[in-house]
Parts: sequence; C-alpha cells; structure tokens
Amino acid sequence: MAESISGYAISWNRPAIIAGLFEERFARGAFDKHLAKNPDVAALWSHDPSRPLGKISNGTLSLRSDNIGLYYSLRPNPDAPLGQEALATVGNGTINEVSVSFTPVVEEWDDSADIPKRLITEAKLYEISLVLWGAYGKDTSAQISRALSNNDAARRRIEAAQRKRGILK
Repeated sequence: MAESISGYAISWNRPAIIAGLFEERFARGAFDKHLAKNPDVAALWSHDPSRPLGKISNGTLSLRSDNIGLYYSLRPNPDAPLGQEALATVGNGTINEVSVSFTPVVEEWDDSADIPKRLITEAKLYEISLVLWGAYGKDTSAQISRALSNNDAARRRIEAAQRKRGILK
C-alpha cells in the first residue's frame, strides 16, 4: 500500500516563541517567490542531512502555498529503513510535527511589546523536517495519507469491472 505523509510545514500568521527571545510569524505566501524558482527543497528526519526522506527533484516531496499555510506531501521510500520508520512513527502518532530550515529575505520587526516580534514576509526554504517537537508545535502537522492508495484501489476495481463487461482487455 503506497502511503504518504502530509500536512502543514507552516501555518500563516501563527506565532512561535523562538528560544525565549522573540515571537516569529510567517506572512501568507512567505515562501512563494523562492518556490517559484523551483529550488530542490528536501524533507529530512529531524533536520539531519544524513537522513533524507524525499526531495522535490525526484518527485517524492511536493509543496504548495494555500490560504492556511505551506502544505507538503511526502512519499518516503517504504522499502528503506528510514522510510519505514517515518511511516510507522507518523502513523502511530509519535511524530506529528514539522520544522523548517529557512533564511529570511524580508522581515519586519516590532519592538513595542515586552518581547520583540518578527514577521517574515519573504524567505528561502531549504528543507522541512519531521520532528518530535517543532518551534511552531501543533500549528504544523504530519499524518499518514492513504488517498493515493485508495485511488489506486478504486481504479483497479473499475478496470476489473470494465474487463468483466468486455470494455477493457
């Protein structure tokens, strides 16, 4: 059964306190300009470059910006031990958060409150990671999606019915 992991790597305008020093938020579409250049963003296990799960260039990772945030879909290799681990730990709910590695390009600071606030309006994205605890917590998500498998199963049932009726050979 082909399974994927999907969810939101970032939710727009949701705050996170970074190292107790400042509040950080991403403006809607903060990664759009960079993603339009087709960078080869990677999906990693806990920000570890020696533990890759997927990349845009090989079709195992896709990203899209929508009204909620930066949505991702990841298809780790189910035959590889790391892919099996990712699918199992996300599948059982142990891992259900995501973190991102980025460089801000355009940011706005507000120092009027007790804690400074940073709004990132444009950023370069390098990788997303499945993590136990991310800075943005439950404003990110990772869950197993079986939609591709369900679609494949439905297609097989339809093709079998068509063969039975003589429509397909």
